[in-house]
Amino acid sequence: MSVKGPIISIEDDVDDQFLIKSVIEELDIPNELLFFGNGVEALLYLETTRDQPFLIICDINMPVMNGLELRERIDKNEYLRKKSIPFVFLSTADNPLVIETAYESTIQGFFKKENSFEELKTRIRVMYDYWAYCLHPNHYL
Repeated sequence: MSVKGPIISIEDDVDDQFLIKSVIEELDIPNELLFFGNGVEALLYLETTRDQPFLIICDINMPVMNGLELRERIDKNEYLRKKSIPFVFLSTADNPLVIETAYESTIQGFFKKENSFEELKTRIRVMYDYWAYCLHPNHYL
């Protein structure tokens, strides 16, 4: 994780993309924000980029490859595992079975998407601040 690296948002809903972008701007977070509409697009980027992303914020329910499938593919990829990119879910899928399945992989958090802009802002602020201050193998990149 590089504190200066991009924030990767994997979200298929354009309204949610707009909200996330608005929150990042309002919080004055300096990291570049990259959106991908499904897990396949994100995986292709992650496997080929030389960038060291700061954080991955991923939805669960998406077409082509959902968030759980993406996380599984990242866990099985030695190159991506060594990058140790913090990975959190931000989803409306708050079913206990989905949450349990998510934590069976190596995610670092699961946050519920709320309807309020202010609540979304609070959640993203917490995610950003935690990883900005957390010591991590890739912290100094």
